[in-house]
Amino acid sequence: MINLYKLLILKLLYVIKLLNLIYINLYKCYNEIGDKMAEKIVNSIIASLGSFISIPFMKEIIVFIISLCPILELRGGLIAASLFDMNPIESYLICIIGNILPIPFILWLINKILKFMKDSKNKRLNGFYNWLNKKVDKHKGQIEKYGYLGLVLFVGIPLPGTGAWTGCLIASVLEMDKKKSFLAAMLGVFIASIIMMIISFGLLSNIL
Repeated sequence: MINLYKLLILKLLYVIKLLNLIYINLYKCYNEIGDKMAEKIVNSIIASLGSFISIPFMKEIIVFIISLCPILELRGGLIAASLFDMNPIESYLICIIGNILPIPFILWLINKILKFMKDSKNKRLNGFYNWLNKKVDKHKGQIEKYGYLGLVLFVGIPLPGTGAWTGCLIASVLEMDKKKSFLAAMLGVFIASIIMMIISFGLLSNIL
């Protein structure tokens, strides 16, 4: 029983350290990110964790948490999974779940959070609100023009600045239907997952 408690405490400390590392790396480059930058960040996180990786199920936890995070999302999770030499199918399922999980929270809650940040007297929150507004203004054109198809493509094509987090943020700010936006974002995540599986695990070379 004592050994079980020790293992649980180690896992908890590991998760806290992982979240801190992700936050630091995201803060450094939260402006724009491409696949090369995503890989660089993931490599940095993995290298910093050292012996923690040997704890049972820690690789899966890393991949899941990275997939949950804005900016890195599914692309970062699959890159991490490929670096860990994990099973592609297992990696795919973990990353899909991790990337989809935040979507309903963003669509249904982000406008309230944005209003809170806008009205806050805290300058950091105001600054973050202004940054998010600029990000929405910069990327909303495609979604504004093509609607839900634009949202699918925005989430589904893994380019710098795109992804489920940003796509759902824009959909919320534009006050698009939440249920339709959820389905569009889900479809986009599945498209992005196929593209990133081919890139991260080199599936195309195996098929050819």
